[in-house]
This record gives sequence, C-alpha cells and structure tokens, in this order.
Amino acid sequence: MLLERVGGGRVADVGTGSGCIALSLATEGRYERVIAIDRSPAALALAAVNRELVGAPVTLVRGDLTAPLRSRSLDGLVSNPPYLTATEYSDLDTSVAGWEPRDALVSGDDGLDATIRLLHDGSRVLRSGGWIALELDVNRAATVAELARTREWEAVEVRADLFGRERYLLARRSKST
Repeated sequence: MLLERVGGGRVADVGTGSGCIALSLATEGRYERVIAIDRSPAALALAAVNRELVGAPVTLVRGDLTAPLRSRSLDGLVSNPPYLTATEYSDLDTSVAGWEPRDALVSGDDGLDATIRLLHDGSRVLRSGGWIALELDVNRAATVAELARTREWEAVEVRADLFGRERYLLARRSKST
C-alpha cells in the first residue's frame, strides 16, 4: 500500500518486530532511508539478523512508536500496531498467542491505544502530504477511519485483505496542517 503512494524519500516501519515490512520497503522501494522502530530489544535483534540475511539498508532504532522520530521527517509511515483487547488476546488460539508477545498484540481497553497514538503522532512526523498505512482489526476498521477523518487526515481509505476483510487504513497527512 505504501509503495503505491510514496515513491521515495524517508519512510519508517513503527513496531517493526522481525523487520519484514521495513526490509520489503528497502528492497522493493526507492527510498532514501528506511527506519525500523521497535521498543523490544529482542525484536530488534531478530530484525538485525534478518537485515543481515537480506542485505537491505535499514536503520534499526529502539523506541516507543514514533518517539524517536523528528517532526516533519518522513514521507511515509507504516505500522502493524497492537490492536486487541486483553480479553481478545486471552481468547486467541495458542498457535497465535504462542508466537506473539502480549505487548505486540494488546493495546488498551478498546484495542485502539496504539492506533490513536499513531494517528496523532503521524501528523507530527510526516511531512505535508505524507502517507500513513496501518494494519487494523476488522472490527475496528470503520471506527479508525472515522478517527482519521476527525483528525484531519485526507484521502482516508480502508482496504480489504486477501479474504475481503477490512484490514488496512491508508491516509494522507493534510497539506493544511
């Protein structure tokens, strides 16, 4: 999604985990710089191994969401943030919960804490006209799209995954803010 909208410049993968999205952006895009951010040292260690295997120029940074980024420093921001409630996490099949740390999946009482922060902070770190792409929980897609619109994001679009479920938000930072 981000590759369609942002052809160059600087992009960040927030909550990179293993680094697969950042590495894909670095190998498939034509970006000046790709930054991969995660607060977990273990995740960044795995991303470093994967970066070596792929040989892609990705900068790994430890930090919480967009905190390490300067204002107006990016052309694109992508994230697969935590988006479940604690109850939803406890109901997950062990094949999922056994592979993903709780902190990578749970985001507050309504599952929206990280997503709301990314919409807010995305306005700070993206240049005018920059794009944000977020993975969403299918049950919260409409809510997140409305939150984006009320936070002055433009061209807000929810896209479906391969199974036809609304799972991704794409929006452009308002040129007027």
